[in-house]
Amino acid sequence: ENFKTLKDEGNDFVKKGKYEEAVKKYSECMKLNTKECAIYTNRALCYLKLYKYEEAKQDCDHVLQIEDSNIKAFYRRALAYKGLQVRTKHGRYS
Repeated sequence: ENFKTLKDEGNDFVKKGKYEEAVKKYSECMKLNTKECAIYTNRALCYLKLYKYEEAKQDCDHVLQIEDSNIKAFYRRALAYKGLQVRTKHGRYS
């Protein structure tokens, strides 16, 4: 039950554009349940919004190990790769 509350709070933060807060809520969820793919794809979305492409990619990789046909994970991982490539081209990625 606590898991669902944390997930809902995270989702509410996303709707309000408060991605840092949402990441914290989703990370709390992961301490309670590591098998819930939606938490990882939701957190990946937040990381993308925060330009944290490597973290987003890692969350998507995790989901695809559990569920190899997860469309959100494939899509968000592609966005993460795109973000990483843009950073590399502009010399801002270290």
